[in-house]
Order: sequence, then C-alpha cells, then structure tokens
Amino acid sequence: MAPDTVSLRYFLVLAQELNFTRAAARIGIAQPALSARIRRLEADLGTALLVRSTRSVELTTAGAALAESAPAALAALDRAWDTARSAAAGELGTLRIGYSLSTGAETTPALVDRLMRGTSGLEVHAVPMATPEISPAVADGRIDAGITRGEQPGRGVRRSLLRRARIGVQLAQHHPLAEHAEIEIAEAAAYPLRIPDRATNPVIHDQLSALFRGARPHPRFHTPAVAFDMSQRDLRDGVTLAPAGETAATTSPAGLTWRPLRGAPGMTIHLVLPREQSPLHRRVRAVARTLAHELHWLPH
Repeated sequence: MAPDTVSLRYFLVLAQELNFTRAAARIGIAQPALSARIRRLEADLGTALLVRSTRSVELTTAGAALAESAPAALAALDRAWDTARSAAAGELGTLRIGYSLSTGAETTPALVDRLMRGTSGLEVHAVPMATPEISPAVADGRIDAGITRGEQPGRGVRRSLLRRARIGVQLAQHHPLAEHAEIEIAEAAAYPLRIPDRATNPVIHDQLSALFRGARPHPRFHTPAVAFDMSQRDLRDGVTLAPAGETAATTSPAGLTWRPLRGAPGMTIHLVLPREQSPLHRRVRAVARTLAHELHWLPH
C-alpha cells in the first residue's frame, strides 16, 4: 500500500529536524498528530523509520533510504499534478488555428501572442486558409479554432463575435480620393472595386458588394484571378479601390493607404470553435474575450 503524500512530507521535515517538537511546530500541527502520522506511515510501509528514545530521534536504515529518495519522487508527483492542472486549464497541447488572410494583419497575431504568453506547454500553429473552408475544418477536427471575417456558414461549430471594425477602401496614395479623410460610398463606386470572386468567397463578396447596392452609376467589380494577389498592381496604379477593414490603415503596403467609407456598416470578425469544447477550446474563448475587451475590439 502506497503511503499518503502528506505523511511522507511530514516525515521529511522530521528527518531534517530529528525532533518531534520542532518538526510539529515547523509544519504547524500538534505533536501528537505528527506522531500519529508517522506511526501510520510506518504501518503502511511495514517497517520502522525512526528509533525513538526519551532524548533523541534517529533514522533507521529504511528511514534514511526513504529520506534520500522521497524528495525526487514527490517532485515528480508535483510535476504530474501541475501537468494535469495545465491540461485542465487548456494550457497544454497543440492548438491549430486557421485564419482568413484578411484577419492576418492584426487580429490573429494578437490572439496567438496572447495564447502563447506565459504558457510554455502550449504550441500554436496558425495557418492561412480560404475563408469558406475554416468552419468545416473546425467542425471535422482538422483545425481546433478559426478566425474569419464575416459570419461564415457552417454546422457543428459555435461562432462568437471577436471584433467589429469600420470598413473603408484601400487605394493608392496618389489617388484623388486619398485627399479626403472619409470617402462617400457613391464616390468610391465610381471606380472599379476590387473584391474577392464570389465563387471563392461568397460571404465576403456579398457583404462587400452590398455596401454599394443602389449606388449610381452601378459599381463595377474587379475580382482578381487569385485569392490573394501579392502584386496588387491595379491598386498601386490607382485603377481600382479595394474595400477593406480598418486594420488596413496600419498595415497597408508601401504606396497604398486606407480611408473609411462614410455611413458604411461595420465589418465583423468571428472566432469559430467546435460545439463540443475541450479545456483548450474554452481557454481560447476566454483569452479571445479578454483580448477583445482590452483592445476595444467590440466598442459599445
């Protein structure tokens, strides 16, 4: 029968003091209670650990062996408890986050940094994904969490609002409209508008095109042949404008800038988690909620 760890820890204090009175005082219990603990420990082990006399306490051979080996065993046990607590708190394991490219400038890096801060047992892998693929990937377990722009459809997931931001347009710094602090929707609609192809991302395509519904003349939409055009030549040349969230104000490439659209509704970014949630999922949700509050991502 294995001894209880409390009695073992008490024994180690007694092995250092070799005096029941001093050991009991150091532990903070009565001396008779300490004596009872040690007798129970000896009974569990089936051997004497101490030689007692009216004047002294000495360790037996078994007692000396236990005093030498027990600290390492208790330290290993403490580490096991800590590991279990970390796992229960969602601070241990591997977290796979899929994110849409439009959230990769500020939102996703901020959440990943906060998740990893102070939790050395948590490994985070964040990978860009096509927006419509994120919710299905969370639902079937290919990834643990997702960050998407817009409320993407999907079964088997729970979505929570992570960020609400103004929407505007990205445009060349030399574009005539860049002189304005805000741009009217009708003014922006007079230029070709660069938005994702609907076949690639129907939610975002519909959300962005709806901004200009009713504008006269009817807006012309330019959809790049690839989902993310690194060159953005049409933008840099001032040929098109690209509707974008306000994170583009601080992350625009050289030669481009961002201006808000006056009267446009806000853009939303959502955290996507599975319906059945582990401690790790619950930690992601709690950290995301705290981060959104601290960074004012959800203004009242």
